[in-house]
Amino acid sequence: MPSIHFLDVTNRDGVQTARTGLSKFGKVMVNFYLGRLGVAQSEIGFPFLFHEMPYVRACLALGEAGAFGDLRLSGWCRAVPADVEAAVSVTGPGGRGLRHYNVSISTSDQMIAHKFRGRLDRGAIIEEMTAAVGVARAAGAETIGVNAEDGSRTDDGYLLEFALAAREASASRVRYCDTIGGDSPGRIRERFAKLASAVGLSVETHCHNDLGMAVANSVSGALGDLDAGHDAWVNTCVNGIGERAGNADLLSCILAFSYGFGISESVCVGDRLDLSWARRFGLWASYAFGQPLPPGWPGVGRNAFAHESGIHADGALKDRGNYELYDDSALGPFPADWYAREGRVVLTGEYGGKAGFRHVLDGLGVAVADGDEDLVFSLVQLCASATGKPLTDDELRLIAAYPRELALLFPGRLG
Repeated sequence: MPSIHFLDVTNRDGVQTARTGLSKFGKVMVNFYLGRLGVAQSEIGFPFLFHEMPYVRACLALGEAGAFGDLRLSGWCRAVPADVEAAVSVTGPGGRGLRHYNVSISTSDQMIAHKFRGRLDRGAIIEEMTAAVGVARAAGAETIGVNAEDGSRTDDGYLLEFALAAREASASRVRYCDTIGGDSPGRIRERFAKLASAVGLSVETHCHNDLGMAVANSVSGALGDLDAGHDAWVNTCVNGIGERAGNADLLSCILAFSYGFGISESVCVGDRLDLSWARRFGLWASYAFGQPLPPGWPGVGRNAFAHESGIHADGALKDRGNYELYDDSALGPFPADWYAREGRVVLTGEYGGKAGFRHVLDGLGVAVADGDEDLVFSLVQLCASATGKPLTDDELRLIAAYPRELALLFPGRLG
C-alpha cells in the first residue's frame, strides 16, 4: 500500500527565513529532534558551501554514531554539476559522504524569461538537471530528488518533459515546488495524480504559505500521489518557518494525516513517528529561532488545548473528546529547562566555569565519559557562543553524549 513520508527542509529552506538565524549547532539540534520524532529524511543544508562543510562532516559523524536514529540526511544543490561535485567531495567517518541529494532548477516560463534572462532555455534546463543528477549518481548517491522550482506555474507539457528526463537520468523523485504559494488543494491534487501516473515516480510536495494553504496543499498533493499508486513525500518545516510567509508546518501536516476526517482513515504513514517529541521540538525551535509561537498554533501553542467559554469548558470537563480532536498528552510534556529556572540558579555557558558546568550536568543526571570532561566543557562554551543563548537541557545532553563528533563543527579550535 502506498504510504506517506516526511522530508523536512527546516535546515535548508527554514533557515533562510528573513530576520532570523540559526547556528550550525542549532541545525544539528534540528536533525536530533527530527530523528527523535521519527521523520524519514532531513534536508540538512547546502553541502557545496564552504561554511557548511564542517557542519556536514559533523552530521555525518553523528549519524554514524546513532545520534539521529534512522533519519536520512540529504544535501540540496543547484542543478549545477560543479555544485554537486563540491558537495559529494565532503566526507565524514571512513570517507563516506551524503547518500541522498536533491538538485534544483527553475522550470516556469516566468523564471526562464525573467530570472535566467536568456542564459537558459527549456532544453538547457533539462541538460543542466540531467548532468547534475549524473554527477550525484556517479558518486554513489542512493536517492536523488529533482526540483522543479516554480512547478506550480510550469505548464503541464513541459513539466512532464522535465520529469521524464529526470527519471531517464535515474532520479528517484520529482519535487513539485509551489514556490510562490499560489496553488490550491483541488488543482494540486489533480496535477500530482496526473504527473505521478505519467512519469511513474513519486512527486514530492514543496508548498509555501503565501495564501495560508501550504498545509492543505501539501496534504492534497500527497493524496494525488496516492491516487496514482505512489508513495507521497511531503516537505515540511518546523513551526511553518521559511521564506516569506513560510512553508508547510511539520506538526500540522502530521496531525492532518493522523486525524483529518476522510484522510486519516484511508492513508498509511510510513514513518515511525513518536509525537511525544513534538511539543519539545516546536518550543525549542521557537526559542532557537527567536520566533514566538502564536497562542493558537496547532498542537503546541499555549492555547491549543485551552477552554474558556462556558459551553466549551463544561463539555471538555465532561469528556475532552467533546471539544478536542486529539489528546494533548500525545504531544509530550511542556519542557521546564534548566536555563529557564527562576530564583537562585547556577548556569553554565559561554563564560561559565567548571564548577557551574559540573553542577548543571549533575542536576540533569548527565554523565561525561572518562577523559572527555575538558572537551565537553569547551564545547559547551563554543556552542553557547555560537547560539548566543543559554543552552537547553537537550542541547547539553547531546554535547555530553557525542563530544567527539560535535568537535567537527569547530575545526582547529579544540586542539
